[in-house]
Amino acid sequence: MPQTLVNLPNSITLVRILSIPVLVWILTSPRFSSVNGEKELLASALFVAAAMTDGIDGYLARRRDQITTIGILLDPLADKLLIAAAFIVLVQLNPVLVPAWVAIVVIGREFLVSGLRSIAASEGFTIEASDLGKFKMVVQIVSVVAVILDHRWKAWPVGHYIFPIHWIAFTAIGFMVFLSLASALDYFVAFWSKIDRRGVKRRRRAFILSRRRKPAPAPAQGNRDVATT
Repeated sequence: MPQTLVNLPNSITLVRILSIPVLVWILTSPRFSSVNGEKELLASALFVAAAMTDGIDGYLARRRDQITTIGILLDPLADKLLIAAAFIVLVQLNPVLVPAWVAIVVIGREFLVSGLRSIAASEGFTIEASDLGKFKMVVQIVSVVAVILDHRWKAWPVGHYIFPIHWIAFTAIGFMVFLSLASALDYFVAFWSKIDRRGVKRRRRAFILSRRRKPAPAPAQGNRDVATT
């Protein structure tokens, strides 16, 4: 099936990328007020909607048989740009919950995993997304939304219940940092095991080929005594 740049899954991925500058604008622009939580609610809704498109575009690409090279490239790039942009802005918006080192850990982890996957692709194999990595993404979404809402509300009364947004955000950020480090280690172990197995196979193949090589036949030598008689 011919690959096309403009199809429904790729269009959804591009929408996710285009939502990133809008998210940054909402959170940093004085046009939106935090008095009534307008900025926080709008930014949270946009971020959740953008994050949800991550699963939608992949599902549609498989369902409609529209998996393209550009889609394979853009989908993980869009995810990493969205998360990186969100945490960079949160360092400015809410530095108490998201100090700079947290953003460095999160973004550094994304660069590490991308690098491992690039090396794996050059070696002819792939590293599939782990369950730990997928769970980490869910926790990242919860932590980003909680930190954004914490900028306006430390607690949110809902009926007879009060949601401690500050403590939810604090716990989610800590758990997210732990999962980021753990999933990075998980990806590295998976990468190293495959690289090691490929190295063993190469050495074994080289050994077998060297054993199969036959020595060159020695040149025939005549009997001097017979030749001189």
